[in-house]
Amino acid sequence: METTTEKNTATFTHLSALTQYFFPFGNYIFPILIWTSKKDKSEFIDFHGKQVLNFQLSLLLYSLLLIMVAVPIFIFTVFSNIPFNAIANDNDYIINNFNIGDNIGIITVGLVAVFLFLLLKVAEFFLIIYAAIKTSNGEKYKYPITIPFIK
Repeated sequence: METTTEKNTATFTHLSALTQYFFPFGNYIFPILIWTSKKDKSEFIDFHGKQVLNFQLSLLLYSLLLIMVAVPIFIFTVFSNIPFNAIANDNDYIINNFNIGDNIGIITVGLVAVFLFLLLKVAEFFLIIYAAIKTSNGEKYKYPITIPFIK
């Protein structure tokens, strides 16, 4: 049976991932600080600290993959209609013959990647809140779509 202190610490470990909205890399720094300071004292805190960090690392990997798909697609789509000579000579160039029909397939793939990225960020927010609620009730919660980097 977990004590109230252990439940609160584990819950705060989950909620500390939300600091990413205030501090860069706060979703890694604060959970690591809380987890490492208490992991030896409680198996419950150790379990939840690993879950938070694995979830955040998994989301980082998924986000990087989606960005690696979306950014080159948008760069290719924009610059495929601009002559290299105009870029190299710093000339003004007006895109007046851009045909979206020629690029609809690749643009769709890029937009799907951006949509999945946004969906991932919204799901992350709600899953963190849900995990914190489950943890505060003393339950062991495993995030979905998580790669177990830390075992």
